[in-house]
Amino acid sequence: MAGSEKKLERSKSGLRMIPVSDCDMSPFTLPEPPWVPDDECKQCQNCRAKFDFFKRRKHHCRRCGKCFCNDCCQEKVNLPRMLFLDPVRHCQVCIEVSRKEEDFFEKHLKTLQNGGYFLVSDSDMGPDQASLFFLKLSANHRQLLFEGDSDKHEPVQIEKIDTLQILPSGKDDEGNTVAGGIAIKYTDSSGGITVVKMMVDCGGNRKPGQVWIAAMQKAFKMVYDARTK
Repeated sequence: MAGSEKKLERSKSGLRMIPVSDCDMSPFTLPEPPWVPDDECKQCQNCRAKFDFFKRRKHHCRRCGKCFCNDCCQEKVNLPRMLFLDPVRHCQVCIEVSRKEEDFFEKHLKTLQNGGYFLVSDSDMGPDQASLFFLKLSANHRQLLFEGDSDKHEPVQIEKIDTLQILPSGKDDEGNTVAGGIAIKYTDSSGGITVVKMMVDCGGNRKPGQVWIAAMQKAFKMVYDARTK
């Protein structure tokens, strides 16, 4: 799938590279927050120090939009969820969240787009009816794509996923549960509720499939957390 067309946009927080069409916007992104108006910012919202025009000026965190003094909002880090090209100013609370998310964008998102082989079956099918598909995340991050030699399966819209359940396949030598697949409940193209099960292909190395499952779990949590805020 070809990448979506993008454009450069300048906001008050910095330069952003965003899709031209809203339908290509990644479900893992967040909108820029409104800034707390200057006339409502009398003191730092962390240390409570009062602002002035000389030594203690106010700054806005680009992630939460609240205002802080320079000591409490001086570090700049990447904010891929808001599509900024350069590191932007963060408060001390938001900086830890963005650093964790950067790991998702640099590592786990690539894992999902690289894809993996899974035995796929719908809720009304038995294990012996499962078909082998190569699963991967679309270029715009909006769909799970199923690529099979003969059988077909409709793409799953990431934003239409309701629940994600890890399916165990036993325990390792230390007694920890080993992920053997995932079950996703989602709203299909006809508006119905469907459950699709994706089990790691046992015909080869299981590790890539298990890594893909872990990345998918993180992706769902990111979308779910944004949905419930």
